[in-house]
Amino acid sequence: MTTHVATLADLKPLEGEPLGTSSWIEVPQQRINAFADATDDHQWIHVDPDRARAESPFGGPIAHGYLTLSLIIPMWGEVLEVDSATTAVNYGLNKVRFTNPVPAGGRVRLHAALLKVEDLPKGGVQLTVDGRIELEGAERPAVVAEAVYRFFE
Repeated sequence: MTTHVATLADLKPLEGEPLGTSSWIEVPQQRINAFADATDDHQWIHVDPDRARAESPFGGPIAHGYLTLSLIIPMWGEVLEVDSATTAVNYGLNKVRFTNPVPAGGRVRLHAALLKVEDLPKGGVQLTVDGRIELEGAERPAVVAEAVYRFFE
């Protein structure tokens, strides 16, 4: 489900409301390996499936927490569309917790709610969003994050 608005002014009435849920994204071992190469984080719990199955407390290889967090970007684009916005940027994160590991081959999706809309001094708005990256089949989310985005017309 996507929330679709025409202008930035249409966001203020949505404060405190859910924005929607993205589609599922699979996190295969190949993506985990590519992230390890991009970040030079080749810890065996991520990139050595045989060892991870034999020795890790997770029963197999898991995605890097920051890989799972980074997937908020494509999922966020499915949750909110603002027709008049010419520029949207990630401004940062206020809080992040990695609450459940994502196994290789697992699927995640984003649930987002709009916590706050603030006007920026030189135009545009800043959105504070409660984002929960759900892991398919799990009770707890994989990531809980308070993300901050800026939109400009």
